[in-house]
Amino acid sequence: MAGFSGIIGHEQIIEHLQNAIRLNKVSHAYILDGEEGSGKMLLASAFAQTLQCEKGGTEACGTCHSCIQAESLNQPDIIRVTHEKPNSIGVDDIRDQLCGDILIRPYSSPWKIYIVDEAEKMTVQAQNALLKTIEEPPAYGIILLLTENSQSFLPTILSRCVTLKLRPVKEELIRKYLMEELHVPDYQADVCASFARGNVGKAKRLAQSEHFAELRDEVIHLMRHLRDMEIYEVTEAVREAVKYKEDIDDYLDLMALWYRDVLLFKATRQIDGLVFSDEINYISAQAAKSSYEGLEHILNALEKAKTRLKANVSFELTIELLMLTIKEN
Repeated sequence: MAGFSGIIGHEQIIEHLQNAIRLNKVSHAYILDGEEGSGKMLLASAFAQTLQCEKGGTEACGTCHSCIQAESLNQPDIIRVTHEKPNSIGVDDIRDQLCGDILIRPYSSPWKIYIVDEAEKMTVQAQNALLKTIEEPPAYGIILLLTENSQSFLPTILSRCVTLKLRPVKEELIRKYLMEELHVPDYQADVCASFARGNVGKAKRLAQSEHFAELRDEVIHLMRHLRDMEIYEVTEAVREAVKYKEDIDDYLDLMALWYRDVLLFKATRQIDGLVFSDEINYISAQAAKSSYEGLEHILNALEKAKTRLKANVSFELTIELLMLTIKEN
């Protein structure tokens, strides 16, 4: 889908960018700041495509020559700055692909637009080289810096750019997108949307990940039966958990979502709002057997387990202690 219309959420940023186009007050430098998967590249690409659209206006038509080129990443005046070193964007990358190139007038469009992804990786020398261009850009030049951390930029760059901070997208919008566009079943969309915490890219990745589906099923099985397990079965469950050592944050977050559901159902007796609504029989049974104090204790134990693992406390010991705490509460 062309332009801004295919983007989920970020209404305020889209409105800001469209108003800038409408009022002919487009800045020469923008910073799009948001976590990985939050939609920075989608917004930058839509903005660039719309600016270069031959029909003008605040939404790319998707059918003109420029729009078709933009969608296939072949628009000659939308330049994506690349870097060979995985962890840094060097001064030569910026000088060769941006500072020198921007002096050449656009090939076929009103603007020459540069998209710098992972811009937080620019070295200080690269930032200083870029600063000179940002201070005196040609009238047709626009630079879009995409970053997960705008505070890594020099204060002089920050002061000369319009910074747009990406906010979490509403869970319901993400859920609707997963179900309608990706045809994900409702129970799976619930988990992925909740788990992604407003990050559409993450929700999409989780929904399409067989590994995450396997992890979810493993945690649900454990949550259904943990309180009724014998000690030897708990020991076996700890051994199973070792398989997910690389994804332990996701593993623990899924457990926390489960007990938040139990707590919510205990307080409201309502299915609406539950992430694991398809597990209502188990959720309601556990809510009936649990005290509010016990559930709070479990949620605190999950946070403590994360802290211990970050501090390199023994994995097996931490998970065993957590499972026994859950069993007792």
